[in-house]
Amino acid sequence: MSVKLRLTRMGRKKRPYYRIVATDSRVRRDGKYLEKIGTYDPLAEPAEVNIDKELALKWLQNGAQPSTTVKSFLRKEGILFELDLRKRGLTEEQIEQEYKKWEVIKQERQKKAEAMAAMKKREEEKKMEAEAKAKEKAKEAEAKAKDVAAAQAAEKEAADKETEEAEAEAAVEETEEAEAAVEETAEDETAVEETAAAEEAVEDVDVASADETVEESATEPASDVEEDKKTD
Repeated sequence: MSVKLRLTRMGRKKRPYYRIVATDSRVRRDGKYLEKIGTYDPLAEPAEVNIDKELALKWLQNGAQPSTTVKSFLRKEGILFELDLRKRGLTEEQIEQEYKKWEVIKQERQKKAEAMAAMKKREEEKKMEAEAKAKEKAKEAEAKAKDVAAAQAAEKEAADKETEEAEAEAAVEETEEAEAAVEETAEDETAVEETAAAEEAVEDVDVASADETVEESATEPASDVEEDKKTD
């Protein structure tokens, strides 16, 4: 029988939880298994992996083949390293010493990884802060541009209004001047007419006076003749 070390799914929908099991390679993934050797919780922060080292080593030494995911877990837990030491025929004391060295190296790597993660997080925070400041400055610049545009629009509107008022005043003045010119022309025409009427009246008077003078001149000689006749 070919034995495989792999994950079998447990938990609810969208809340996965896995067991690490030794199972017949011919059985479906979530079917019956031979033995449970650990658990894996991907929803924990960070993800949690718990493996019984002795059980895992037992199945590995008996020829069980781990899946890709389980193999990565075994490597991280140092189980594959210990299996290699046992295959090389080291004593338990030597294996323990080598395992302690491996743990020290693992801790140093973990610290380095944590430091790198912290540095990356700080860089991301700085980047986000810089982006936030840039956005804030962009908003301020946009608001300032809007204020300037509004002020320019207000100035233009005021200037247009002043121009309209000036044009209206000029139009009123032109109208008033035109009306005054019309009135003045009418007055001049009236004065001319009055002058002409006066002149005609004067002419009429002069003509009448001349007529009276002629009549008087014609009357006087006749009287003289009559008087001469009486005298004779």
